[in-house]
Amino acid sequence: MIESQFPPGTPVCVRQTIERRIQDIETEVIGVVEAWTDEPTGAWHAHGKQHKLWLKRLKLRKADGELVLLVVDDGTSIAKLEPRSA
Repeated sequence: MIESQFPPGTPVCVRQTIERRIQDIETEVIGVVEAWTDEPTGAWHAHGKQHKLWLKRLKLRKADGELVLLVVDDGTSIAKLEPRSA
């Protein structure tokens, strides 16, 4: 499981690619892992457990304190970073 490789408190760099017909979109977020959760999409048309599609979500805290919630999918790569020196 990916959660065991990056437990809460681990500094990481998350890169995500959204594939598009014309040009892919790439994003990068650097932060510290706050939590991992499995949450439903909330979409009425998704089918799965309890008639919802469940997604793996990663909550990060960026250096400026901002919290970011990311959906981890096949287009996501996560790299462990060295902890910052105080």
